[in-house]
Amino acid sequence: MIKDAINIFIDYKDFLISGVINTMILALTGTIIGLLIGLITGVVRTTPVSDNPVIAFIQKLINSLIAIYVEIFRGTPMMVQAMVIYWGYAFATGGQTLNLMFSGIVIVSINTGAYMAEIVRGGIISIDKGQMEGALSIGMTHAQTMIKVILPQVIRNILPSVSNEFVINIKDTSVLNVIGVTELYYFSGVIKRTNFQTFQTYLVISIIYFALTFSITRLLRYAEKQLDGADNYTIFGSQSDPTAEIHVKE
Repeated sequence: MIKDAINIFIDYKDFLISGVINTMILALTGTIIGLLIGLITGVVRTTPVSDNPVIAFIQKLINSLIAIYVEIFRGTPMMVQAMVIYWGYAFATGGQTLNLMFSGIVIVSINTGAYMAEIVRGGIISIDKGQMEGALSIGMTHAQTMIKVILPQVIRNILPSVSNEFVINIKDTSVLNVIGVTELYYFSGVIKRTNFQTFQTYLVISIIYFALTFSITRLLRYAEKQLDGADNYTIFGSQSDPTAEIHVKE
């Protein structure tokens, strides 16, 4: 069995490498775009309601649309979303279909954006309100406060959740084979139909998925640790008095 799995890896390495590359492109691009969607929707949903009744109505309408988007895409499987979006576009255009990789990126991005919207919203709410009030009191606009004060902290706080979404997307791209996207799981079907070794083929695929998620998880955790900074550091209370320095050790 082990010998068969090794032979599959050697004989079909070109298919496997192509599948890994496409899977990583889909997962990484979808996570980045999803994070951008989450940041935009998170900022919009936490913006104070305007005193102007027209603007306040528009804000409520936009917030309602975002809430509907989040609930729909968090409440339905990505496989179903892929079928609806891909074939829905074909139905709307009289049979014309989108590029498969582009479709895959759109599907993963929209799905991830729904989860990121709630992650970012929670991250913004978790920031102490005094920071927002302090920034506004010195003349900063709401947009300036969000960009320069709040969002940098939010991104750091939600980084573990973003990393988790990336790892999930590496695995969830496998559902895109239902519309023919040539990711890793798609090629497992091609290989299986060629050599008729079903168990050995999926054993190789599962090992590759595990290797990808395990290595990516370790890299992301290392990145998070680097962002935390050194365990030992010095707080400079004065530029002229060395005794004002506070040495912190953890």
